[in-house]
Amino acid sequence: MTRILITGSNGLLGQKLVYALLKRNDVQVIATSVGANRLIKKDGYTYESLDITQKSQVETIFKKHQPDVIINTAAMTNVDACETKREECWTINVTAVQNIVDVISENKSECHLIHLSTDFIFDGEKGSVYVETDIPNPQSYYALSKAESEKVLQKSSINWAIARTIIVYGIVDNMSRSNIVLWAKDALTKGQKINVVDDQFRSPTLAEDLAEGCILIADKKAKGIFHLSGPTAMSILELVYKVADFWKLDKSLVTPSKSDNLNQAAKRPPRTGFDISKAKKELGYAPHSFEEGLKILDAQLKN
Repeated sequence: MTRILITGSNGLLGQKLVYALLKRNDVQVIATSVGANRLIKKDGYTYESLDITQKSQVETIFKKHQPDVIINTAAMTNVDACETKREECWTINVTAVQNIVDVISENKSECHLIHLSTDFIFDGEKGSVYVETDIPNPQSYYALSKAESEKVLQKSSINWAIARTIIVYGIVDNMSRSNIVLWAKDALTKGQKINVVDDQFRSPTLAEDLAEGCILIADKKAKGIFHLSGPTAMSILELVYKVADFWKLDKSLVTPSKSDNLNQAAKRPPRTGFDISKAKKELGYAPHSFEEGLKILDAQLKN
């Protein structure tokens, strides 16, 4: 029986991981997050309140459950908030990762740490999709913190893997934060006018696909860096148009705009997107197309 501990289990990816792993009988799931458990389903796994920025808490939970795998999905991901709340961002995104690495190391554990990272560590100036070996060049404080968190693993002697991803969409229980697909659908359904950038390109990733990719890393005990995203890069404008088309909403409510006009605190990379061939070949990763992802989301919304 493999014991898998998930940090940030209240978040979008965290919840998808818990629900995916609950379908298996060869895995024991320990879900952890700050505060109360937000998942509707409360049985079939253990829930522990855990603040990974507190090393003593990490130590206590680690010794109690002795996980074989930790999937660290906990992070401060609000890119603009990270720009202004730098200390908080660093504590959650870097110090907390160091805490987990140190606890695994000090306990001389074989535990496999799978850590989530982001396309934002790149500057977006390459002009084509990124491969795992491309050199990070973070352009915002959030990006810097995630790039540094990767180095924490790379410098360590523990068993580690890094799963980098790109804008994740999906629906979860008691959602605390929206994502671009739900935001666009919601605004257009209400007949609200929205400004959407046409000069940023990303590969939207279905949360279920990302969870599956992380589980494949765990199952195969794979080490190193893997790019796990949706298969197709598109502009944010195109993404929103596809959302409008899928739910037959009014595209005339969408005004194309430039990144410079949004006055966002943090700089975003203009063009990312991943080459996911390594994950396909080594893990058997097979993400849905964006249209297929919207169908899956639609079915879940109807439930």
